[in-house]
Amino acid sequence: MNVCKQFIVGVFVLGATLAAPRARSQTTATNCTASQQAAVECFVANAVATNLTKPRQGMTLAQFESYGFSVSQILQTHSTYLMLVGLSSAVADAMPPVNADGTANQTAQNNAIIAAVSAASRDGLTSAPAGVSLLDLQHFSLDLAGAMNDNQGTLELLTPGISLRIIDSFILTATTDGQVSWTQVNADLSTAVANFISSGLIKVPPGLTLAQVTSFADSLATIIQTYKVATHRTALKAN
Repeated sequence: MNVCKQFIVGVFVLGATLAAPRARSQTTATNCTASQQAAVECFVANAVATNLTKPRQGMTLAQFESYGFSVSQILQTHSTYLMLVGLSSAVADAMPPVNADGTANQTAQNNAIIAAVSAASRDGLTSAPAGVSLLDLQHFSLDLAGAMNDNQGTLELLTPGISLRIIDSFILTATTDGQVSWTQVNADLSTAVANFISSGLIKVPPGLTLAQVTSFADSLATIIQTYKVATHRTALKAN
């Protein structure tokens, strides 16, 4: 079994560890070998029927089966799923679903992930495979971050969110009396991204430009500040 196949099995098995008891499925596709899509949809239907996982994000069983095939397509587009894994781990580390006072706030993290994936797609850092929607990319990232939220401190040790904390440092520098100078943030990020690239600390993948990377950094800055306001945080500190 190759890495992609292992990963898709893991994505759906993951639901079993996070889900509460649920009802069994009443429908399962009958011709599971007709196509790759049929095979994946049968896998998903059977996983639901045997209480291995359950539909998420408000999906019906049919939508969940279709989403399962979208995940299989995402996993075959290495640059896309690696970008989504990177984004999800960074957000799970630096922007947990918790307010500054320790109370839960899953919505704040979800909104950050949805906005980050939208920005990555808009700025050309990731793209959906044929037949896969932006919503599928967002749901995939939400599922990944949901798993990473329960990491027993591993993410804090690996600090995949360091890039988000670096961006936040520019926001903090440009903040006076609670007001952010976005002109200064954008200018400082533009200079920083250019310096990181010229010094070899960041390598721009083929097909991307400095402008696209800078635009994405600007978007992340806005997303970070929105998250901080929603969770009453002053900075993206390690928890």
